[in-house]
Amino acid sequence: MAAITRRNFARAAGATALSYSRILGANDRVRIGYIGLGNRGDQVQDAFLEHGDQETVALCDLRDDYLDWAEAKERKRGLAPRRFKDYRKLLEIKDMDAVVICTPDHWHALQFIDACRAGKDVYVEKPLSLTVYEGRRMVEVARETGRVTQVGIHRRSAPFLIEAAEFVRSGGIGHVLVARGFHYRNEWPHGIGDPPDTNPPDEWEWDQWLGPAPKVPYNRNRTYYNFRWFYHYSGGQLTNFGVHYMDMLRWAMNLEWPKSVTAIGGKYAVEDNREIPDTLEVLWDYEGGHIINFSQCDCNMAPGNAQNAEMILRGTKGTMYIHFSHWEVVPEEINDRPRYPRSPVDREGERANRGRRVKLIEARRAKGSQDTAFHARNFLDCVKSRARCNCDILDGHISTAATLIGNIAHRTRSHLVWDGKAERFTNNEEANRWLHYEYRPPYKLS
Repeated sequence: MAAITRRNFARAAGATALSYSRILGANDRVRIGYIGLGNRGDQVQDAFLEHGDQETVALCDLRDDYLDWAEAKERKRGLAPRRFKDYRKLLEIKDMDAVVICTPDHWHALQFIDACRAGKDVYVEKPLSLTVYEGRRMVEVARETGRVTQVGIHRRSAPFLIEAAEFVRSGGIGHVLVARGFHYRNEWPHGIGDPPDTNPPDEWEWDQWLGPAPKVPYNRNRTYYNFRWFYHYSGGQLTNFGVHYMDMLRWAMNLEWPKSVTAIGGKYAVEDNREIPDTLEVLWDYEGGHIINFSQCDCNMAPGNAQNAEMILRGTKGTMYIHFSHWEVVPEEINDRPRYPRSPVDREGERANRGRRVKLIEARRAKGSQDTAFHARNFLDCVKSRARCNCDILDGHISTAATLIGNIAHRTRSHLVWDGKAERFTNNEEANRWLHYEYRPPYKLS
């Protein structure tokens, strides 16, 4: 399979952004409003700008500099989108088809639900929610309102990864027993640092940034990108990176809910004011004989395996290694006879029954790109067709919830049995209290 890059993406999608602009009138374009434009919001905006059949009509963020940056990109295209600091005002715009939500995790549920009820289709970044209860309510409201939804787990739309998932689901590497995702980086010794609490630069902005989260003293590490290291706003690297791996692996293995989960780890080495672990191992057990593992180490960047893959799926016929821009399958050598019991008095019998080593599959390899522009393209197409997106709200919820219950297992130091239909633990009532939290007034999840 040929590599697909940002440069030749438009050709793979069927038309260039420029050709879309030429053949489609203003009424054929999907009119979009953006809520949250820092870091990932900036990247997702760029992904949508790859496509000429969309138009930015509004921008919303608490920071003027983020708004300025996003607006400058639109002005180069001859657009002058409206600016807001209150997302609810943005949702009042009538001539707007969809919104893109890239705010911190603890804001996703409120903004998503409000957008659905305002009649907008929604692209919401991963992880979908901060709690399992939020995610389930988001699914319910999306279905009640009939909105098109896409969760920003963008690997679902990458052609070379679609091929990888189809190969595994078709039995290409046999029965997959163990699948692993790796998140290794070296933040030792200082990590994100340990700044003191101070007065916020802007009291109103800090209050609005916190939203439904508890009111706590301002600390610059709690805001913007570094919020991911604090449980009030994020599930840490397990939900940040881990949800990508969880989703890809269960998608390829055709799995839904785990039947149990356990986790070990802690803050072992990094000297900063984070709350999340710097070292974490999580195991999910699935019906049918499948284990998924997430491995996090923030104190060492050496390859997690010989192939230095992001993910590994180990099947009875072979092993798939998934990298950022390619995947490969290494066949297993299978003995065509049962294993002979070793005995010091029967060496001849052991040699006679040793059998042949055979490979049941061939080695395979494919290259490609994980560019978010593929995912944006799929969302735009589904807004027009009303089909379900590649990572519809339910898929995003199941994958996100799996990582969230992994955090609960770690924080309660428990092996937890999970009922996916009821979305509750059956062996630990205390753990069920972690499935949601009480919002700070006046915020309510309805």
